Amino acid sequence: MKTLQTTQFAVQSNGRLTRESLDYLRAIGLTFEENGRSLITSCQNQPVDILYLRSSDIPEYVSRGVASFGIVGENVLYEKRARVKIVRRLGFAMCSLVIAVPKGSPIKTLQDLEGERIATSYPRILREFLNKKKINAAIISIQGSVEITPSVNLADAVCDLVQSGRTLRENNLTPIQKVLDSEAVLIASPEMDTTRASSIINYV
Repeated sequence: MKTLQTTQFAVQSNGRLTRESLDYLRAIGLTFEENGRSLITSCQNQPVDILYLRSSDIPEYVSRGVASFGIVGENVLYEKRARVKIVRRLGFAMCSLVIAVPKGSPIKTLQDLEGERIATSYPRILREFLNKKKINAAIISIQGSVEITPSVNLADAVCDLVQSGRTLRENNLTPIQKVLDSEAVLIASPEMDTTRASSIINYV
């Protein structure tokens, strides 16, 4: 069984954050080879391991101290509500979580969502947002292909991530409300002192 190095960085194994996360690690001075079959890569110039994980699992690994640091989207971090510290905002993977409805829908405003069905992969974030706005709507938790739910009459609206808006347009959806903005952030375990965390990042 592999023995982990002194410091571990958890990154998304395969997805929209993967390439830029690895580019960031190289930018701070880490040297490593990419091996698509391995879930752990040891750096060649520092006692650092890179852990390739599902994005949704990264906050848990970091909060429990299994990984020293993680790179994850704020959207995932806020949905998981893990006990972690944000060390840096990284300025990539910029997107927004929005509520969208089919074009021609009678739903035009946030208030029109009262009593309606909203499909999302972020039920916790959406519920908190609706509660603050005093909107009572049924939330349908879906883990993929959220955009098709109105067309198959599973939902009246969707709450999903948007970058360019292309996926919404392709599915005949139009946004009516932004819930939050998100970008990639560097997180650290809660036991790690923020000054020490920054010094490690600056050192490597």
